[in-house]
Amino acid sequence: MLPEKPKSKHRSGCPVSIALETFGDRWSLLIIRDLMVRGYRTFKEFERSGERIATNILADRLRRLQASGIVTTEADPADGRRLNYRLTEKGIDLAPVLLELLIWSARHEDTGAPCATIQEIANNREAVLAEVRRRWRDRDPEPFLPAFQNRGAGRG
Repeated sequence: MLPEKPKSKHRSGCPVSIALETFGDRWSLLIIRDLMVRGYRTFKEFERSGERIATNILADRLRRLQASGIVTTEADPADGRRLNYRLTEKGIDLAPVLLELLIWSARHEDTGAPCATIQEIANNREAVLAEVRRRWRDRDPEPFLPAFQNRGAGRG
């Protein structure tokens, strides 16, 4: 049985529409990706991700993701004045969605993802998801996936 969810106002009751209202903009899934598989934790890391997101947009998306309960902040253990961003349980539950988006895009578009890497991921979905969740649970900052090359590097 699914847990009781708080009532809120949405355009429709369609689950896909509600998901898109929550994280369906150009940047939110990239921020979630960076938290989930690249080990990013700080505003500066997101800013330097190579996606060229403007700082005002980045700050807005991080606020929206926090308000949606997908991301939370915590004090940096090394410097309590700095904040680290972290996925919540709700946020890490997006791992299968991101995994399937990665596989789909690499199969059907010209990406910088190496074909062998994508095939390995596709063949081992459950192990990949278990490792992503373990890294999240253990607060392991080691990137799971590197940044891929720019477009045109080969079809994944």
